[in-house]
Amino acid sequence: MKRRSLHVSAIGDYGIETVELPNGRVVDLAVLRHPGASAVVPLHDDGTVTLLRQHRHAAGGTIWEIPAGKLDPGEGPEVCAARELAEEAGLAGTLTHLTTIHTTPAFTDEVIHLYVATGLRSVPTHLDDDEVLDPVRLPLADALALIRRGELTDAKSIVALLLVEQRRA
Repeated sequence: MKRRSLHVSAIGDYGIETVELPNGRVVDLAVLRHPGASAVVPLHDDGTVTLLRQHRHAAGGTIWEIPAGKLDPGEGPEVCAARELAEEAGLAGTLTHLTTIHTTPAFTDEVIHLYVATGLRSVPTHLDDDEVLDPVRLPLADALALIRRGELTDAKSIVALLLVEQRRA
């Protein structure tokens, strides 16, 4: 494989990779190499969850999400999940790994490690300069209704919330 990097940013390294496919054909593919991320469903003892109403420029405005963020260099997925839970939702708790997903494998190697956090307690928040968000606590059933109505469209959040619902059933 040959790679020509086009742009490196905090998100990752975007470039063109010349690869041989399993059928023998050689093609150029645009690929974003990403460090990975973690996301976490904050599940309170009373069955409520904390979601974020977060402004996402690329998505065209404010969307519903669970706390999430990119892994820092050398940072493990669980450490990242705990950090993002505290920074964005002002919460800390016991983390349990749910699964790991590929976000968009057609053009990136990004994986997101999904967790649920229980035994929650309040801690100080610390938002990044580019984060505009509002934590909202609501019943898990209401979060699932947001999915069914098409109001919560963020894939990592949908997968994680459905897995939490399945574990509780």
